[in-house]
Amino acid sequence: MSGFPMRSSHHLGVDLATQVRGRSGSGVDNLSSPSCPQILQSKLCIVTVGLPARGKTYIAMKLARYLRWIGIDTKVFNVGNYRRKMFGAYQPHNFYHPDNKEGVDKRTECAMKALGDVINYLNLENGQVAVFDATNTTRERRRLIAQKCQDSLVEVFYIEMICDDKELIAENVKAVKLTSPDYEGIDDDEAIADFSQRLKNYETAYEPLDEGYDRDRSWVKLADVNQTIMANQILNHLQSRLVYFLMNLHIKKRNIYICRHGESEFNVQGRVGGDSDLSERGKEFAIKLAKFIHDKNIPDLKVWTSQLKRSMQTAAYLNMESEAWKSLCELDAGACDALTYGEIQEKFPEEFAHRDQDKYNYRYPRGESYADLVHRLEPVIMELERQESVLVICHQSVMRCLLAYFTDKEHTELSYIQCPLHTVLKLIPKAYVCEEERYEIDVQAVDTYRPKPKVTDVSRTNEEALETLLQQS
Repeated sequence: MSGFPMRSSHHLGVDLATQVRGRSGSGVDNLSSPSCPQILQSKLCIVTVGLPARGKTYIAMKLARYLRWIGIDTKVFNVGNYRRKMFGAYQPHNFYHPDNKEGVDKRTECAMKALGDVINYLNLENGQVAVFDATNTTRERRRLIAQKCQDSLVEVFYIEMICDDKELIAENVKAVKLTSPDYEGIDDDEAIADFSQRLKNYETAYEPLDEGYDRDRSWVKLADVNQTIMANQILNHLQSRLVYFLMNLHIKKRNIYICRHGESEFNVQGRVGGDSDLSERGKEFAIKLAKFIHDKNIPDLKVWTSQLKRSMQTAAYLNMESEAWKSLCELDAGACDALTYGEIQEKFPEEFAHRDQDKYNYRYPRGESYADLVHRLEPVIMELERQESVLVICHQSVMRCLLAYFTDKEHTELSYIQCPLHTVLKLIPKAYVCEEERYEIDVQAVDTYRPKPKVTDVSRTNEEALETLLQQS
């Protein structure tokens, strides 16, 4: 690595994929989801608890996105959406008063309709986890939910959001509630006054989860943006993973920059994987990337790379401390490593066809699948959720997996996300979405994207197998 200034520490990430590798090809054994290895003993309903404007829907959506990313079919059922559909968007604050019998009956009707859909999703539509997103602030409401779930053989796990920080609550009201359909077309001051009274109505009837009364239930309390976390009766592996995920979340403003390494010698030759050096254009990109990052003047920026040369060499020109993660290394192509697609077709035509049939689940002989890679990257995601500003210099498959998490892509889309060389993506996580900005650094590079061919049958010709490559040349 002479010629590349280098200052980095090595992150001793465990290569978890080695624990789950199995047969290659597209057989049944290969199609089990290694990213979610038998962690569901039964169907699960996650029930949010808490006053309005405490971040329940934010947590619900984050959890659902995380669970879908690791391969668990998950859906959010927001009771507020049912109420808007059944009785209209705007309801005055007295609709939410605990002494308003008509309002209580209507809100209960909405909750039971949503809960019925939860049960149907889990037991009839092969869903695995449902998130029941509502205030659920009374013991009677939670008892009713628990009873209906128990009757349907569904586990219940409660997540209570507590926040007494008035400034944070006010920020949440302005950022989320005033833009909701509930107050569409209503003056901001009037909307804030109405919502403030709605909050008081909920506070009147609020019964928090209690260590004594709810000692036999599974729950976690998150207080004041995760400054305090309390967990009770965590009974299985999935619940423990959920608690760990929640412990890593924060709502501070942050930016995540992700790019691939500069063009490598193997990129120029059309070879997959390997551990080659940067090409001359790759070095030029590294120099311009350093200028791009320094011009941004990002405070407390952390730089993460893989432990492969092309990633660390790209970071070297930044002249900053960097952390090299084993978990960020490129997908392991096993027996196909360092081969061109033409050579893979020549040596392993059936394997090449199986990969085109199901690219996400296909595992290279003695290598990895995208599902394995998602499993390997889970610690990276946990750490990214903890951080504020990070630059990740990684690889095509890794970048696809990270983008799929933040932008909530289906597994069928993940393995075909376009991540061109010499392009930097800036991700800006917001309450319910992740905004994306794209910066193309002005250095030419080869196109390494291979679209899915039309013909994926094992009996296809060489021309059909390499069709999309021939179209690019």
